Amino acid sequence: MRHFLLLSLAMVIAISACQSPQKKDQGGDNPFFSKYDTEFNVPPFEQIKPEHYMPAIDKAMTEHKAEVEAIINNKEEATFENTIVALDDAGEMLSEVMSVYYSLKSAHGTEGIMAIASEVGKKISAHSDDISLNPALFARVKDVYEQKDALKLNGEQLMLLEDTYKGFVRSGVSLAEDKKGELRQINSRLSELFNQYSTNVLKETNKFKLVIDNKEDLAGLPESAVIGAAETAKEMGLEGKWVFTTQKPSMLPFLSYADKRELREKLYKGYYMRGNNNDSLDNKKLIEEVVNLRVKKANLLGYETYADYVLEERMAKTSDKVYELLEELWNRALPVAKKEREAMQAIIDREKGGFKLASWDWWYYAEKVRKEKYDLDENEVRPYFELNNVRDGAFAVATKLFGLQFEEITGEFPKPHADAQVFKVLEADGSHKGILYMDWHPRATKKQGAWCGAFRKQSRRGGKDIPPVVTIVCNFSKPVGDKPALLSFDETTTLFHEFGHGLHQLLSDCTYSGLSGTSVPRDFVELPSQVMENWASDPEVMKEYARHYKTGEVIPDALVEKLKNSGHFNQGFATTEYLAAALLDMNYHTQKEVKSIDVNQFEEDYLNSIGLIPEIISRYKSTYFMHIFASSGYTAGYYSYIWSGVLDADAFEAFKETSLYDQSTAQSFRTNILERGGTVDAMEMYKNFRGREPKIEALLRQRGLE
Repeated sequence: MRHFLLLSLAMVIAISACQSPQKKDQGGDNPFFSKYDTEFNVPPFEQIKPEHYMPAIDKAMTEHKAEVEAIINNKEEATFENTIVALDDAGEMLSEVMSVYYSLKSAHGTEGIMAIASEVGKKISAHSDDISLNPALFARVKDVYEQKDALKLNGEQLMLLEDTYKGFVRSGVSLAEDKKGELRQINSRLSELFNQYSTNVLKETNKFKLVIDNKEDLAGLPESAVIGAAETAKEMGLEGKWVFTTQKPSMLPFLSYADKRELREKLYKGYYMRGNNNDSLDNKKLIEEVVNLRVKKANLLGYETYADYVLEERMAKTSDKVYELLEELWNRALPVAKKEREAMQAIIDREKGGFKLASWDWWYYAEKVRKEKYDLDENEVRPYFELNNVRDGAFAVATKLFGLQFEEITGEFPKPHADAQVFKVLEADGSHKGILYMDWHPRATKKQGAWCGAFRKQSRRGGKDIPPVVTIVCNFSKPVGDKPALLSFDETTTLFHEFGHGLHQLLSDCTYSGLSGTSVPRDFVELPSQVMENWASDPEVMKEYARHYKTGEVIPDALVEKLKNSGHFNQGFATTEYLAAALLDMNYHTQKEVKSIDVNQFEEDYLNSIGLIPEIISRYKSTYFMHIFASSGYTAGYYSYIWSGVLDADAFEAFKETSLYDQSTAQSFRTNILERGGTVDAMEMYKNFRGREPKIEALLRQRGLE
């Protein structure tokens, strides 16, 4: 689907924009009203204020409408260039403004940005519908589409044409006018609900805090967690106390090491009850309305379920294919999770705990199992994974695979917020490839999780290369006391993961912005990111970047061996909690009719029906499942991580069959996958790289589920 039809979908992978060399109209001091006077044409972030967005959006929509009208009113016969390419080029200013707004709304949602979110969502939804439901515009697109066999288009041009045509059809352009009106209302209301849902989750996350004023209640916690909690308390005006939040860098160490079981329970419930407290921030009614509106939308567009509508454009194609994969893995992972439960219950019984393992106990006793079985303590590992060393390790892998160079830009340079790092990305010959921003730590204005987006996508216009401006956003452990940011190994793999998304954007080599970078099916987009995780965990690579933050000592062989031996540790839990969320997503979106939904009961009944054990809850409970209820990005698509997991495990074996940095394999991966964007069918891209379709066996071996 074209980028001008997607402006309201920005929660998981930020909306990207393409920078035109043409100068826009001057207009007061609004930085969006003139060509950016910045190095590499990055947005002048420090000049952009919340009050600039609405005037810029209004002006940009007016310009975009004029561009569309010019296409419609063109007296010449519709051609690929004057219609399809013109549409891809149209809306440059709007894409530019919205890429900044949506990216900052997720990463630095200040009061001023959040105050206009509802109005922005409504305007963008209406504007998108004005274009995608315009019959005169579609008539010209259709004229070109019906000539496609005679136009002698190359592969990328043909994909752009087909993608544009299908985008209109799937948006409802052929509906009767009264049905179009109904669809507009649904789209507008969904944009409101997405915004309210995400706002509620952010407020709930910031609202809850576990305040400890008795030092004895900190028993078991590592020094870094205690110091971090004291610093958090001081920031909140509670000096002399300790505060733990539901941000994972704060929560997970507490759940993993705090001896006070009742406090672990309190913190974990604070996390999983977000949006489910029957107050003004409750999300249950919003979820019910979203699910039912999606059923209505699917039915209007001629589909039985919303999953049918979504999956038509994915690699999976049908919900049956999704369920087939998820259920095969579920049947392998659940027995492993039960064995893990038994091992932890055995420790509880041996210690005469006198209670049954609960969900808030899992991390605590899993750490005991890890220590007992593998003699591995995460706190022993962290000193070797200092954030900047890990980042440089990821850069080094990209250099060895693809020849890329990364040069940090220091001093005066526009940044989206003070915490950001920024790098020039260069090819091996020194030519400019793009700009990469990196934002590492939690703050009250940032939503949870980790993601990669773009302030500008790669493209070519009139023979001129438009390089990308990419942003990676994470929520990693902060520096504590006199210690730098020391990552857990999970955080380390997350950094490599998001960097893989960044490479997908940076190495894109496409003509049209609507097809470049991560413009691929959702169940393919995680391949470039997840495959990078394999280098993070490889012992050979680890010894290149894992160095003690104080001494510079390379991580000892004995510790590397422990990490390697524990590679399958807790995989039953990790796979089961993920699959529970993926299956729950599918169950919501395979509903065939509008009906009353008691969200808690719906969730409980379904997860019980598939046999989820009570000691594990779904990775995301419905009321904070941002992937599927704060946007349409991963709706009926959370399965994509495991679908792409099959691809990435199989793809990495291609490297292992030669060597980790085999240049022939690396070049094939770059040219057949990373550079292609959405210009080639996803399965064809994979087969062009691997020589065959992917096999599931590599994933099973990777997770110890054989």
